[in-house]
Amino acid sequence: MAHAAPTAPGRHRQTAAGGTTHLSRSALTRPLLMGLVYGVYAAFMKRQMGPVDAGNVFYGILCGAIFAACLFALARIGPRLKRELHAAAYGAFAGISFGYLYSLAGESIFKSSGISLLVGAGVAAAAFYRYYTRED
Repeated sequence: MAHAAPTAPGRHRQTAAGGTTHLSRSALTRPLLMGLVYGVYAAFMKRQMGPVDAGNVFYGILCGAIFAACLFALARIGPRLKRELHAAAYGAFAGISFGYLYSLAGESIFKSSGISLLVGAGVAAAAFYRYYTRED
């Protein structure tokens, strides 16, 4: 008897026309929570042990909102891409976001770029492994 490899469950319910009917709660809460953490950390790094002012709070909200919007868009568009591009997109996103936070610590642009390339390559490799082993 032939055995088939298990597949990942469907991500979204689809209508007859092929569009999605709704977004799950986790599709919105994960990017929002991760954006909140990213924004708080970015505001903390920008503050550099000075007093908290309105500029720091606005900066944190802006960084968190941009991070959450990019992560939400990547989560919505990513599954439509080939697994190589999907993994590369997550790697690029992780590398850019980590490199930006690392540059806020006052490090040189070359060190920030090098470390963000390493982080992005690691995330891309891990994402590719995940997508390769769990094909839909």
